Order: sequence, then structure tokens, then C-alpha cells
Amino acid sequence: MATAAQWLQGARPRTLPAAIAPVIIGSAAAYDLGDFRPVRAVLAALIAVLLQIGVNYANDYSDGIRGTDDNRVGPLRLTGARLASPKQVKYAAFGCFGAAMLAGVALVVLAGTPFLILVGVGCVAAAWGYTGGKNPYGYRGLGEVFVFIFFGLVATLGTTYTQALEINTASVLGAVGTGLIAMALLMANNVRDIPTDRESGKRTLAVRLGDGPARISYVMMLALAVLLPLFIAGSYPWILLVLLLIPACILPCGLMLTGKNGPALIPVLKHTGLINLGFSVLYAAGLVLTRLLA
Repeated sequence: MATAAQWLQGARPRTLPAAIAPVIIGSAAAYDLGDFRPVRAVLAALIAVLLQIGVNYANDYSDGIRGTDDNRVGPLRLTGARLASPKQVKYAAFGCFGAAMLAGVALVVLAGTPFLILVGVGCVAAAWGYTGGKNPYGYRGLGEVFVFIFFGLVATLGTTYTQALEINTASVLGAVGTGLIAMALLMANNVRDIPTDRESGKRTLAVRLGDGPARISYVMMLALAVLLPLFIAGSYPWILLVLLLIPACILPCGLMLTGKNGPALIPVLKHTGLINLGFSVLYAAGLVLTRLLA
């Protein structure tokens, strides 16, 4: 029987910054558009966190029953470690998805955007389909694409739209930036797991690219995310605050490029999550300060 602490570990709290980051950026973009709504921002954050925890439990369940986690190197997995039954972990995932949908209904009612319920259904389907079902897209090298779409574009632009009922260039670039960092986080995770994933038939993008190119792609994703805000620096001069992240990127990029393997790559996940959170805070500060000091 898993303890409360083990269930918390299974929720993988280090991945949660990837859920919060797009909401911070999207809310700042709404503020820039003159229509920040705190209650809707909180609901968007709740949805994002619940979906992230749900996909973590769903991944735990699906990989566990397939045997992918039998020789796990990374964070604790409840199913693979036989600490909880597959049914319990699956129900935990569905519980998170259900709670996220309820929060989503509340958000679209407040925003007057009922059509976004379909987007919410798509988010839940994508969360389950990553490693769940008969043909999981995470096993075909499409995980990073879906992470970019749902934890970058959809989460950020959805947050902005449910508050301001429009989006702007700043929200789009912020969505792309945080989406790229979320992709980098997943890439780092999958580079660490290349040996076991290859053996179990899980053809992630890291497995398809190979170890060296996958590591280089991680660095490119972070670099592009940090440099993208330069395109709007003319209109938002305070957005240059994002460049303060460059020193923080050196350590995880160094660990990736020097060929560290297995447990030695676990700190990369922590640092990448913090980089995403730092990116969102600095990007949001850039938007808010530009508007305040205009």
C-alpha cells in the first residue's frame, strides 16, 4: 500500500512548473490587453495542475502495465514499483481528469466561451493518449509535439482568451517559448530513459533521434525559447528580462552535452522545470512592467 508521501512522489511535483508557467504568461498577456481576471486565472491554473498530475498518473499506470517501468531509473513509479495496484493509479488519473473538467466548465461559464469545452475534452484525450490506449502517441515519438501544443499553445492562449476574449503577439510568443521549454523537459526525461525505452519498444523522439542529436535538440529548444522574446523587445523593452535566464541554462545544458546518463540526468529535469517557471515570471514581468511604465 503506497503512503501519502509516495502518492505525492508519483504525482511528480517537479513537473508542475510546466503547468503553471503558461497560466502566468497567459494572464500577463491578458493584463497587457487590459482585461486581467484573477478568478479565471486561478481556475486556469487549477485545470493545468490537475491535468499535469493526471497525465503523470496515467503515464505511471500505462507504462507500468506494459512493463516499461520494470527497470526504472528516474522518479518513483507507483505501478512499476508495485506500491499501488494499476486500478488505483488509473482511478487517481481519472479523478484528476474529472476534477479538471469540472474546473474547466466553471471557467468557460465565467468566460462565456462554451465552445472551449471541446478544447478541454481534447486536453483530457491527449493526456490519456500519451501512453494510454492501444496506440499511444508517446510510443511513436510524438510526445514532444503534443506537449508543445497543449502545455504551450493551448494552455497559454486559452488562459489569455478566457480572460480577455482575444489574444495578441505577446501571448503567442510566450506560448511558443514555454512550449519549447516543456518540450525540452520531456526530451531530457526521454534521453535519460533511452536504454530502457528502446528495450521495451517505446520509440520516443529521443530514441528515434539517437542519444547525441536528442541532447543537442534539448539545448536548441532552450536557446530558442530564451531568444524568441527579442522579436518583441521593440514594443516591450522590459521583456529583455528573460535574458537573465541564460546563466541558469548553462548547468542543465552542460549535463546534457557532456553525456551524463541515468540518475545523473535527474537534476536536469529539476533545473528545466525551474527554467520554465523563471521564463514565465520574467516574461510576464516584462509585459506588465512595459504596460505600467508606458
